[in-house]
Amino acid sequence: MGWRDYRYYTPSKPREVKNGIKAKTKRGKSFGDTWWSKRWISVLESFGWSNRLQRGRTYARKGQVIDMEIGKGKVLSHVQGSRRKPYEVTVQIDQISDKGWEKVSDAMAEQAIFAAKLLAGDMPEDIEDAFEAADMSLFPWESDLDTDCSCPDWANPCKHIAAVYYLLGERFDEDPFLIFLLRGRSREELMGMLRQRRAGITQSAGESDEEKHGKGMTVSHSAMKHEPPGLATDSSFWELKEPMDEFRVEISSPEVEVAVLRRLGKPSFWRSRKQFARLFRLTYNTVSDSIHSLTTWSKP
Repeated sequence: MGWRDYRYYTPSKPREVKNGIKAKTKRGKSFGDTWWSKRWISVLESFGWSNRLQRGRTYARKGQVIDMEIGKGKVLSHVQGSRRKPYEVTVQIDQISDKGWEKVSDAMAEQAIFAAKLLAGDMPEDIEDAFEAADMSLFPWESDLDTDCSCPDWANPCKHIAAVYYLLGERFDEDPFLIFLLRGRSREELMGMLRQRRAGITQSAGESDEEKHGKGMTVSHSAMKHEPPGLATDSSFWELKEPMDEFRVEISSPEVEVAVLRRLGKPSFWRSRKQFARLFRLTYNTVSDSIHSLTTWSKP
């Protein structure tokens, strides 16, 4: 039995949904494979309402969520309950202002590893520091959220909203850029802002290095891996202005694991339901470890 509007009511069984969005997380397992999706789930669970959250997880696993449209600052969804007509669920999140994003982008651009990991589909664990430096927050507070459901349940979040929250967490596992989208910036917009800022930083750093090292040049993989391909826009990047007295390459493990697989995505011929990058992670890590035996190539 449950309590609503000072009256008792009998909980009803939801109608079965064909081809609904079923959660990948099995019963008894915690939602979220990555730290950022776990953080998102913790926002929901901080609201309390343990009974409704439990039923929300059940709805998510059974596939009661029919669809889910994610846009800037808003998620629209339909969730099938006990009534014939599915309930309409709306999740709205306050977007960061344009000036706020300018500050965040400036802070993020100071660390090239941020752009490198994001391009590889990974969320840097210390990325929240960049937002805090700009007096912003990547993950919304409770006051940043405004949710609504057309069901008769007075509680917020209800089980239908909770089901959408949990499925959003799984979507964030696959695409961390969706978190930025809900805060007001798409992947293309965010990376464009970072490219513009990193181009200026890279150009300035290149001039300083030339003055410092003169004719000598050292190329370190451990240093260059922080700069993701495509961020340097200087047309003279590949030109050798003066003869080099020395050229040296040092090979070390990349900080962004299986970055190439994450960035390129699964190949067109891949038909398995298993994630391509996860399946080949061991192979790529083994190759990386083997390359360590090469250590250094140099030309005097």
